Amino acid sequence: MASPPSSDPSGHLLPAGEKRGRRRSAGLCLRSLFLLLIVFLVPLPAFAVNPDEILSNPVLEQRARNLSAQLRCMVCQNQSIDDSNAELARDLRVLVRERLTNGDTDRQVIDYVVSRYGEFVLLKPRFGAKTMILWAMPVLLLLAGGVAILVFVRTRPSQKAVAALTSEEQARIDELLKK
Repeated sequence: MASPPSSDPSGHLLPAGEKRGRRRSAGLCLRSLFLLLIVFLVPLPAFAVNPDEILSNPVLEQRARNLSAQLRCMVCQNQSIDDSNAELARDLRVLVRERLTNGDTDRQVIDYVVSRYGEFVLLKPRFGAKTMILWAMPVLLLLAGGVAILVFVRTRPSQKAVAALTSEEQARIDELLKK
């Protein structure tokens, strides 16, 4: 049994199959648009390691990747050298791989790069005398905020109890309410 015809927004009668077809094509269009938005809005990871830099030993390559993820690109400053396309980042990636193939430990490689570029080259700074304030700052800020809230709460004026109305005031209110 065929379903009864329906009308489109303009008032024209449509067969039931055509109405379903329009709904289906509108849903397909919305899905396609959503998929297109996802493809363009989701950033794809762009790793900057070139194929000519990759070591043939997979264990050494993994160590090199781990180390270069810890080192900051001095040009980009918010990227690791593993993610950066800058020439300096490429030179540092090559340097890390050379040091690893020469037999250095991970610690020796990091120490060598830090000795040449300073502590700033580390994305996660070491805990030491120079960086103690950096590491302690979140705790200090939380403590300062807690103290500020405590002081605010304690020094805030307390709510006083409202005094009862005098008989004259009550009479005046009654008089005003009667009008």
